[in-house]
Amino acid sequence: MTELVRSLMTRFPVCLPPTASVAEAARKMLDHQIGNVLVTDGGKLCGIVTDRDLVVRGIAAHAGAGAPIGDLASPHPQVLRPEDPLDYAVRLMRENAVRRLPVCGEEGHPVGILSLGDVVTDRTPTSTLAAICTAPPST
Repeated sequence: MTELVRSLMTRFPVCLPPTASVAEAARKMLDHQIGNVLVTDGGKLCGIVTDRDLVVRGIAAHAGAGAPIGDLASPHPQVLRPEDPLDYAVRLMRENAVRRLPVCGEEGHPVGILSLGDVVTDRTPTSTLAAICTAPPST
């Protein structure tokens, strides 16, 4: 039987509107111990912003803590559906060189997120990479 994205995805992703500030996104990431926030407009996915985006696109470009995350987010990310096969998700991650993929249900509403760490800890739970992915954050 084919394993589906819904079996590994993290449910209830953290979402913010494109008008939310860089500081607000960083605070959500810290509070939830995550590395990304989904950007939604009217409940529909319109982008993703990662901790790396905050640094590379935000600080390096002198955007400042008050800059809207909509200016830094990667627009129109590749999206999975909960019923997609996990092998398809892995292929999308590889082809697009991304570590996280939003999972959307009906009408583009985010219902989860699948990370490379989710896949690694499921497929190779005794690997060094799985140990790194499951280690508690250092903050």
